[in-house]
Formats: sequence, structure tokens, C-alpha cells
Amino acid sequence: MEKIRATTVLGIIHNGKIALGADGQATIGNTIAKTNVKKVRKLADGKIIAGFAGSTADAFTLIERFEEKLAAYGNNMKRAAIELAKDWRTDRYLRKLEAMIITANNDEILIISGTGDVLEPDMQVASIGSGSMYAQSAALALKKFAPHLSAEQMVRESLSIAADICIYTNHNFLIEVID
Repeated sequence: MEKIRATTVLGIIHNGKIALGADGQATIGNTIAKTNVKKVRKLADGKIIAGFAGSTADAFTLIERFEEKLAAYGNNMKRAAIELAKDWRTDRYLRKLEAMIITANNDEILIISGTGDVLEPDMQVASIGSGSMYAQSAALALKKFAPHLSAEQMVRESLSIAADICIYTNHNFLIEVID
């Protein structure tokens, strides 16, 4: 899978709740351009959360397309994700977009990439971006050793660890939760 730098996005389903969060940093090359980008949003009347990593303009284009697919398929998240991935892989314009998406509802969490992948990660933890492996490792440890924490607390702590390590991730988090 391609590696998208310049952010960290993490989603966790834990104890029947979903939390999806991202840092707020946007970079141009090795320079911080903005510190409070909103990379996570609620969709489908708050029933689905989506977050993105990669080029901001490309990601917004993909999120809009994903919303169109959700509307076309009755808010069936998995079907919309598969249809978006098919379009993303075959459409000449979309194929050039450099971004990835995590999307989640109460039942499942998915990673959607431009290579046509729609992945449902193990242990209901999904991460993308340059700090993704740091955040994912922390999240998996928290799920195992601190199950009393909420999904939101796990996302916040895991993103904080990633921000301490990854130069493309800051501590300005936006976390959305679905009960």
C-alpha cells in the first residue's frame, strides 16, 4: 500500500463506540503550512465518520465522491467504499489523486486507497499517514492493556504518541465519536 506522508489519522472501534481522529498539521515539503486543518468529518447525518491523509484538495475531492456514493447506495458504507475504490482505480482523473481515507460506522472501519483497496483492519484499529504505524502500535497496546479506556481516549493517547515521534504530525487533534 502506498505511504501518504504529512499527517496521522487513527480510528478505533472499542466497546461499541467508534472514535476517529487526526492531527491538524498541513505541510508543504518540509515546512509547516497550517496547524489546524480539519481532516475528520461526520457524514450521513452523523452515522459515518471519515478522515483523510494526503493532499488536502485530493482528499476533499475523494470525500465528496464518497458522500455521493453513500447517497447512491443508501448509506451502505462498505458498498459505497467499494464503488469509490473502483472509480478511483479506473477513472483517469481520480487515479492521479494522492490521498487515503478511513471511514467508520458503529459496525466496521475501512481503509480506502487509490490502488483499489478497501481494507477492514484487524482488531478494529485503522491508521493512515506518516505517523500511522506509531499511532496504530499505541492503539493496539491500549486496547490490550488498558481496555477500561474509551475509544476516544485511546485515539487521543495514540495520536499524542505519534505526534511526539512523527515530524509531520502535531498535537492539534480533531476527534469525532459515534456512540
